[in-house]
Amino acid sequence: MAHATAESVLNLVDQRLVAALQCDGRVTAERAAQVLGLNPATVRRRLHALSADGTVRVVISPVARPRGGGSAGALFLRIRVLRGKLDTIVAALAAREDIPFIDVTTSGDEIFAVARTEPGSRDPLVFRQLPSTQAVTSVESATILHVFRLTSEWRHQVLTAPERAALSPAEPAAAATASSSPTVSSSPMVSSSTGLYGVDTDAVEQSLIDALTPDARLTAAALAARTGHPESTVRRRLAQLTSQGRLITQVLVDPRRLGLSIEAKLLLHVPPDHLAAAGQALAEHPSVHGAFATSGPSNLHAAAYFEDLTDLYGFLSRDLVGLGITHVETAVVSRAVKRTPPPVAEATAARKPARSARGTSCQDRRLVRGGGPCAVVAAQDMSRGRAGASRRSASAPPSHRGRCRCRHPRRRPSGRRVGHR
Repeated sequence: MAHATAESVLNLVDQRLVAALQCDGRVTAERAAQVLGLNPATVRRRLHALSADGTVRVVISPVARPRGGGSAGALFLRIRVLRGKLDTIVAALAAREDIPFIDVTTSGDEIFAVARTEPGSRDPLVFRQLPSTQAVTSVESATILHVFRLTSEWRHQVLTAPERAALSPAEPAAAATASSSPTVSSSPMVSSSTGLYGVDTDAVEQSLIDALTPDARLTAAALAARTGHPESTVRRRLAQLTSQGRLITQVLVDPRRLGLSIEAKLLLHVPPDHLAAAGQALAEHPSVHGAFATSGPSNLHAAAYFEDLTDLYGFLSRDLVGLGITHVETAVVSRAVKRTPPPVAEATAARKPARSARGTSCQDRRLVRGGGPCAVVAAQDMSRGRAGASRRSASAPPSHRGRCRCRHPRRRPSGRRVGHR
């Protein structure tokens, strides 16, 4: 995503176009122009400019609202690391496909992340990999129990209610969705046996979804060229997915470009008899782009955008009053590291094996407990989802020995352990 500062706020026309994409990620320039009262040529030119420089991306949402608002098959992770080790851990986590969202807070040693997982499972990242990493000082995890508001449902408040209604697709018919998808999983995540958000799908639909994931505004002709399916088939299947509410898009844009310079994470303690009402109230607040009931002492998690710190203070001191909240912990986000999925070019580059610079010392940058490999090797293991990094042999890989100056123990034939440089 393009780098932006609080001063480089988009003009009102561009902000309204971003809001139109939030209502319908695949809206045509002609339709947007009709509703917003703009010239179609202007809309086409501005949408092209916004997407060409990476300011705005429209992707398939990595998560969707579970049917009935139930379990989302995801964990909230709060990870604290040693000072100076933040970038290494963040890079390793960002390379994992099962972690769609990563934020770094202003404390300088704290990471918030969302990890996709099976509800109730012993996730290897939480149970083995993070605890065995020396640079990680603590890990807190909370299971999402109920979804009140998702980021894909948040709307920038620059459109009128009639404009949002005109741009938003029609609500899917429940009967049609149920009849076309007889087997529905409680998890919205994609698995090896089910398609988008746990709904059974066929190879054609899955290939279309995969092609749209990094760029949900691909035309039917472009999709046909990428997938090899006839264009008429592509158009018919896209219309079917849209009518069933199964093609959920999300607009990725730096909130600072919208005049929202502050993002905050809120961890709330709410008594059980107030939890549903408080969660719904947060979901309806225009600043809140995420609200979830979770396990753990902080049983309500929320994320929100604000114009400035004064706006955040007003939210805490006024808008939360009367919701039955007994405790609030606020963390201000300093950097949004990952908003999945990455652009196609970044995704291709991420699959290339990382290499450490020749001569880089990693004696003080080990991530794995017990004399294991150095940070370079450990980060590669974590990014590949390997749980066995901490159980490796104490010897460094031969390919790595020539690229660092750290002491990796090795054995002479006699069995006596020595160090090598």
